[in-house]
Amino acid sequence: MTQKVFNDLDVRSYNHIVVLTGAGISVASGLKAFRGPGGIWEEVDVDRYGTKEALKNEPLGMWKLWGALRPLSNQAEPNPAHISLAQFEATVKDDRSFTLITQNIDGLHSRAGSKNLIEIHGNIHISKCSNETCDFKAFEDPEHYVETVPLCPICKKVLRPDIVLFNEMLPEVALERTQHALSRGDLFIAIGTSGSVYPAANFVAIAKQRGAKTVLVNLESMVPANPYFDVELLGPAEEILPQLLS
Repeated sequence: MTQKVFNDLDVRSYNHIVVLTGAGISVASGLKAFRGPGGIWEEVDVDRYGTKEALKNEPLGMWKLWGALRPLSNQAEPNPAHISLAQFEATVKDDRSFTLITQNIDGLHSRAGSKNLIEIHGNIHISKCSNETCDFKAFEDPEHYVETVPLCPICKKVLRPDIVLFNEMLPEVALERTQHALSRGDLFIAIGTSGSVYPAANFVAIAKQRGAKTVLVNLESMVPANPYFDVELLGPAEEILPQLLS
């Protein structure tokens, strides 16, 4: 990557920046991506245990799948890509905005210090009651429940990780915050994402249609190419972002 590319893309010249991150940003922290060769989903039956149906019918299997990610992500540390985003956000003044949307459930962005963060798929480290009418509050939970199914202390229904399971809708509040950010963003940067998971796959198109400059930071180009990206910066995010955001 030449210095000219970074000079031509002066991130600080934009007023409302929206960043979308995917699993690729956490690979340098020691976490495997879900998809692709060597990904976590090669090792488990996600189609069976990763769904809202599994929560109802096979909750222990669901917990064995998702709960196993808790110790893995706890052992990981935010890498320079996470840290660069948090440090850049801290420099943004009141008349500008910086919104970080992540598809990741590993909690590394918040540990790095990101504040205006939208975890659209939730956070694996939080548990909540599966009964939506229950008053039990979601809480940070270190347990990973590989032997027994946890129950709500109030209503005795199954506790669940506070993440979006397959066949579930994204939380309305997260989507509303995302739409608001995209509606006024003048720079959109996608980092380490396959661009295949909806609705996040549509975010670049929305941003482009509303006049934003659009940038992809990824190890390799999308195949087929996504026509909504103006610029591709190819390489490890942990190397590119410290330069791009410095």
